[in-house]
Amino acid sequence: MLPPMSKEPAASTAPGAFGRLPDVIRGGVWMLGFCMTFAVLMAIIRHVSATLHPFEIAFFRNLFGLVVMLPWLLRAGAAGLRTQRLGMHVGRAVSGTAAMLCLFTAVAWMPLADATALTFTSPLFATVGAALILRETVRLRRWSATAVGFLGVLVILRPGAATIDPASLVALAAALIATSMLAMKSLSRTETPNAVVVYMGLLMTPMSLLPALFVWEWPSMTMLALLAAVGAIAALGQQMMVRAFASAEASAVLPFDFARLVFTAGLGFVFFGERPDAWTWVGAGIILTATVYIAHREARLGRETPRDGQP
Repeated sequence: MLPPMSKEPAASTAPGAFGRLPDVIRGGVWMLGFCMTFAVLMAIIRHVSATLHPFEIAFFRNLFGLVVMLPWLLRAGAAGLRTQRLGMHVGRAVSGTAAMLCLFTAVAWMPLADATALTFTSPLFATVGAALILRETVRLRRWSATAVGFLGVLVILRPGAATIDPASLVALAAALIATSMLAMKSLSRTETPNAVVVYMGLLMTPMSLLPALFVWEWPSMTMLALLAAVGAIAALGQQMMVRAFASAEASAVLPFDFARLVFTAGLGFVFFGERPDAWTWVGAGIILTATVYIAHREARLGRETPRDGQP
């Protein structure tokens, strides 16, 4: 279980009236910004995937995201990357790369809203992993919330009522290994948002190049421009997500994450004629409710845990 987050300096010193807003509101605004960039990103990926393989799109997303951050890196120099948590950065990059490959593949194969709804399960898998792998104590309330969350998955997939789309399993695989958001919550306590995003680019670009080489074909200039947009939008979204988690506790900002489904469903309808059915909305709502409850319990238990040296 991660302890409650302290304020991240870059987020807490935001200029002007925005910086004086309550933490929850500021975190919510950052999260809504992330949700909007996520939806635009998924729509562009869906369009580009008609021409290029998702693995190649993932490589260019990381490459151009790093290019966007190079001016900051040149100004900050080596001091900007000074960290005592390199292992956390590497672990986040490995899981993030694997999750990205799965997610981009799912987006190329299935409706945007359905793929987005299934990504909400990542914190549920994290709870199970914390109990089974890290041997953390997970009590009945969190297990119950996790079970309810997976019930939401069944509502979306409706096994028995229809054949389960293999793309749905790929989307669930992306959520299963996507611990990068949880790692980002931890990293935001000690690292600046710029450093977190730059480390992501430095590590994930070469990691994603290897699988891309097996399906490589040179993109046209039009596709290259769209891929550059993917990298820039993704870098902006990562900045917003880091600032959201740095501004307030996860239990406070996670409810705003449902906007990802609203935005992606809207873009999916406008540009691709996709109409998510009622079961997608109901299932996503169940999953997100369980996720928020789990985050709330973690924050509450973290506040109740005595600090080192205290009784």
